[in-house]
Amino acid sequence: MATEQRPGSTVPRIGVEEEFFVVDPDRGEVVPEAATVIDRARPALGARVGGEITKLHVEARTDPCRSLDELGAQLAEGRRAVQSAASSAGLRVIASASPVLGNAVPPPITEGPRQDRGNATFRGLHDELAICAVHVHVEEPDRDRAVLIGNHLRPHLPVLLALTANSPYWCERDTGYASWRSVTWGRWPVAGPPPFLTSAQQYDEHIAMLIEAGALVDHGTIFWDLRLSANHPTLEVRVTDVPVTAAESVALAALVRALVMVAGQAVESGDEGPRPVPELLRLAYWRAARDGMGGHGVDVSTGRLLPAAALADRLVRLVRPALDEAGDRQRVEDWLARLGTDGDGATRQRAAAAARGRLTDVVDEIIAQTAPGVLAEQEGTLT
Repeated sequence: MATEQRPGSTVPRIGVEEEFFVVDPDRGEVVPEAATVIDRARPALGARVGGEITKLHVEARTDPCRSLDELGAQLAEGRRAVQSAASSAGLRVIASASPVLGNAVPPPITEGPRQDRGNATFRGLHDELAICAVHVHVEEPDRDRAVLIGNHLRPHLPVLLALTANSPYWCERDTGYASWRSVTWGRWPVAGPPPFLTSAQQYDEHIAMLIEAGALVDHGTIFWDLRLSANHPTLEVRVTDVPVTAAESVALAALVRALVMVAGQAVESGDEGPRPVPELLRLAYWRAARDGMGGHGVDVSTGRLLPAAALADRLVRLVRPALDEAGDRQRVEDWLARLGTDGDGATRQRAAAAARGRLTDVVDEIIAQTAPGVLAEQEGTLT
C-alpha cells in the first residue's frame, strides 16, 4: 500500500529499532548466540544491526525514513537479514517480547566496562533483562518542544502498550499477562512514563539528579518509556513490546508519529500538556499489561474502565488529521481491524499453544511470522 503525503507537508521522519531473541530451532529455547547472528548479518546491514545488553538479543535498526513504504522496506530487510544470518548458523530469531522457552534467568550479560558498572549498580534487576521492545524515533530537533510533546504523549502510553502486547510467557509458563515485559521493566528506578517537565533544561537537571543519586549508569540507561534520544535529534517512544510482524511495527510508527504531530500543534498553541493523576496512569499501565487488547483499559482522565478497543479507536480519531496529512490513515486503521479479528500478539501466541498444547508450536509460529519466506527461500537455494 503506497503512502502519499500532502503537498507542502512537514511530516517528520521516523526510525525504528526492533529487538529479537536468538533461539534454537529444535528446542525453541533462547540461546546466547547473538554475536554469531550479528557477525553474519553485518555484511547485509552494516551499522543497522547490533547487540544488546544480553547475549540473547539482536537489534535491527532503520535509517530515518519519511514514508511508511521506505520504513517498511527497511524493517523487512532487517528482519530478513537477521533471520537469514541466524539460519546460516543453525539458529533462528523470534519477535517475541519475552522468552517462551528456555532458562533466561539470569540472562548472560555481554562483557565490558559499561556492563560491569551496570551490574554493580542494578544488581539483581539484570536477572530479568531477557525482554525485547520496539523503539520508535520521531524527528524533533527542538529539545524544549520535544519535552512538551512528551507531556502530551504520556497519557497515551498505556494504549500503545496494549496495542503491541506480545509477551504472555515467561520461562515456560503463562504469566496471565499480555505484556509481562512491561511488568518486569517497571521495577527499574528510571522506567515507566517520565515526569511532567516543561523545558530541556529541567529535563537535563532531572537527569543530572538521577545520575548523582546513582540511579543511572549513563544517559543510555534512561529507560523511561519516552525520552529525548541521547544520540539523535528525536523523541524516542520505548513503551511497546516488539510486535510479531514488521507490518505491525510500521503501523505503530505511523501512529506514534501522528501523536507527535498532533501534540506539536498543541504545544505551538501554548498547551504544555495534561497532568494525569499518577495513580491512574500507573493503573492504566497495569491494566494494559495484564489484558492487552483483549480486555478493558483505564481512561486516565476519568479512571473509568473502557474496552481496550474503544480506547484505541479514540486515540486514532484524535490523530486522524495527522494520519491524513502523512498519508498513513489506511495503514493504521487496517492494523486496528486486524487486531480486532486476530487479537494482539499475546492472544496469537496463546492460540498457537492451545492448538496442540505445545509451547514449541508458539516458537515455530513466531519464527514463521518474524520474517516470512526467508527459510523457505534458503531451503529452495540449497535444493
